[in-house]
Amino acid sequence: MVKEGSGTNSKYLFFITLTAAFGGFLFGYDTAVISGTIGFVKSKFELDSVMEGWFVSSALVGCIIGVAMAGEISDRFGRKTSLIISGFLFSLSAIGCALSATHTELIIYRLIGGVGVGVASMLSPLYISEVSPPKIRGRMVALYQFSITIGILLAYFGNAFLLKQSEILALKAGSIWETIMVSEAWRAMFGSEAIPALLFFFAMFLVPESPRWFASKNKDTKALNVLATINGREKAEIELDSIKVAIEKEESGSWAVMLHKGIRVALLAGIALAILSQFTGINAIIYYGPRIMEDAGLKLSDALGGQVIIGFVNVAATVYAIMKIDQFGRKKLMLGGITGMFISLLAVGILFLLEKTSGVLIMTFILTFITSFAIGYGPVIWVLLAEIYPTKIRGRAMSVATLAIWVGTAIIGQVVPWMLDTLTPAGTFFVFAICCIPVPFILKKVPETKGLALEDIEEIWRK
Repeated sequence: MVKEGSGTNSKYLFFITLTAAFGGFLFGYDTAVISGTIGFVKSKFELDSVMEGWFVSSALVGCIIGVAMAGEISDRFGRKTSLIISGFLFSLSAIGCALSATHTELIIYRLIGGVGVGVASMLSPLYISEVSPPKIRGRMVALYQFSITIGILLAYFGNAFLLKQSEILALKAGSIWETIMVSEAWRAMFGSEAIPALLFFFAMFLVPESPRWFASKNKDTKALNVLATINGREKAEIELDSIKVAIEKEESGSWAVMLHKGIRVALLAGIALAILSQFTGINAIIYYGPRIMEDAGLKLSDALGGQVIIGFVNVAATVYAIMKIDQFGRKKLMLGGITGMFISLLAVGILFLLEKTSGVLIMTFILTFITSFAIGYGPVIWVLLAEIYPTKIRGRAMSVATLAIWVGTAIIGQVVPWMLDTLTPAGTFFVFAICCIPVPFILKKVPETKGLALEDIEEIWRK
C-alpha cells in the first residue's frame, strides 16, 4: 500500500500511521457498540425516555468536551501524549461500563469514553498528516476513515456474536462471568472494547512524536531524527528546513495567525465543510437506512438486518477512496461524492413523496448515497482538516473544525425526529439534498492539496 521513493521507510511509516488510525477504529466501535445495549440497559435500570436519551447522548457530550480540550493539550504536550491519554480513557470506559453497578456509574464511564472519542477524532488524522510524505499523505490519512468503518462493522458483528453466546453458554449462576456474559450480555458488549482499547494504548508508546510538533517546540534534533527514520537523512534535512521557515512566518501569539485573511478563510472553510458533513444526512441515513431496507424486503438476519449491508458498502467504498485520493485529488473526489449524494437524496425524497418506499429502487439509492459519502465526503473531510492549518496552531484550529462536526451531529440527532414528523420523510431528504448545494462553492475557496507539503499549503493560504 505504501510506495514512496527509495528513501522512504515504508514499513515503519505504515506501522505508525496504522497505529494512529486505530483511534478511528475505537471511534467507530464505541459509536456503534451502544446500538446493541440500549434495550438491555433500559430494562436493567428501568429508564424512562428522558434517561434513555441521556444514556445514548452522554458519550456525545464527552466527545464535545474531548475535542475542546484536545487542541490545547496536543499543542502544549504533543500529539503522541494526547493519543496515549485517549487510549487510556477508551480502556477505562470499556471496563467501567462492563462493571457499572448503577445507571449513574454507567453514564460517568460513557462520558469518559466520549472524551476519548473526541480526542482521537481530532488527533489521529492530524498526527498521520504530520508524519506522512506529501505524495501519499491523502491515503494515509484516509486510513483513519477506513478504520472508523471497520470499527462500526465489527461492533455490529461483535454485538450479534455476544448475544448469541449469551443464549448458549452454561456458566455458574450468580458468578461475575455469568452476569457479564449471559444474564446481562450488554456488559460484555461494552467490555469487548477494552481489548482494542488496551492494544491502542500500548501501541502508541511505540510510535514517535510528530516531527512538526517537535519543530514547533524548537526540538529540531528530535524532529530531524523522526523525519530521517521515515524519509532518509537527505530528505529529512530539506523537509525540516521547510518546516522551520514556515514556523518562523507564523506570529508568536499562535491564535494571532488566524487574523491573517488567508488562514481565516481556511478556518471558516473547514468549519463549514465539517458542519455540512452532518447536515447532508449521513448519520440519519445510517440510522434509518436498515429500517428502510428491511421495509423494502431485504433482511440478512434477525440480528443484523440492513446494518451489515450498509457496513460492507461503507468499507468497500472507503477502500476505493484510499486507493484514489492521491491520484484524483481531494477536491475531485469530494465533488464527485457530493454529486452522488445530492442525486441519491433527491431520488429518495421523490420516492417517499410518491409513496414508493418498498422494493429494490429505494434500497439502491440508499446504498448509492452511502457509497458516494464513503468515496468523497467521508475520508476527504478528515484529510483536508488535517492538512490546511499552520503548524503552530494546527491542533487548536483542527479542534475547532472537529468540534463543528460534533455540534452538527448533536443538532441532527435532535432535529431529525422532528423533521420526519413535521416535514415528512420526503421533506427531510429534500432538506438534506439542499445542504449539499453549498459544498462545491466552498471547495472553490480551498486549494487542491494533493502532493503538496503541509508548509506549501500554508504558503498558498498566506498568498
